[in-house]
Amino acid sequence: FFFLPFRKMPRPSFRAALSLLVSGVAGSAAPVMLTVAGSDSGGGAGIQADLKACEALGVFGTTALVALTAQNTLGVHAVHPVPAAFVRAQIDAVLGDMGAHAVKTGMLPSEEAIATVAEALDEHAVAIRVIDPVIVAASGDVLAGPAAVAALKRLLLPTATVLTPNMPEAGALLGVAAPTSVEEMRAAAAAMLDLGPQAVLLKGGRLPAPEAEAAEGGCPRR
Repeated sequence: FFFLPFRKMPRPSFRAALSLLVSGVAGSAAPVMLTVAGSDSGGGAGIQADLKACEALGVFGTTALVALTAQNTLGVHAVHPVPAAFVRAQIDAVLGDMGAHAVKTGMLPSEEAIATVAEALDEHAVAIRVIDPVIVAASGDVLAGPAAVAALKRLLLPTATVLTPNMPEAGALLGVAAPTSVEEMRAAAAAMLDLGPQAVLLKGGRLPAPEAEAAEGGCPRR
């Protein structure tokens, strides 16, 4: 995968958030990360992938399940949302006891789920928020409808430390066609900064081969 980071000049709050995360990593205990997302029965994404990444990086991963999915390499076959009250109970249980150096959100399938998560993160004063706007699965299945996308933009993006969409998700957030080139990715990243996040990491794994090869070696940051 090719990743295009496109970042604003750091704000004081962004520097403070990074300082908090670094101090946690440097401490004797493993930093704690809470992932609020859906379960992928195929193990390639969602809560399962987040926990694998945490383990690989020496981070203690905790979870709050927002949805259960029946999916595999062929696609998403069924989605079962978790009741909002139980989503909130999971978040409160983890943050009220263990806390978290950072929270990452993934699949949030409804406006109610997004509002519940946003309220919880605000009440627990979570400083580092990585918002992965899981709108379209790798298989192409749509996981969040227009109302959920609007709620993401209204409630979570303005509070995000980092926003990490893929190319189709960038198009969905901006209401335009997904970018298909490095230049279009740069323009999309700049436009998404205007939605409120402090930084945007636009993932380019779907770039056509010639574009990906041309972009190797890094891209400029603003």
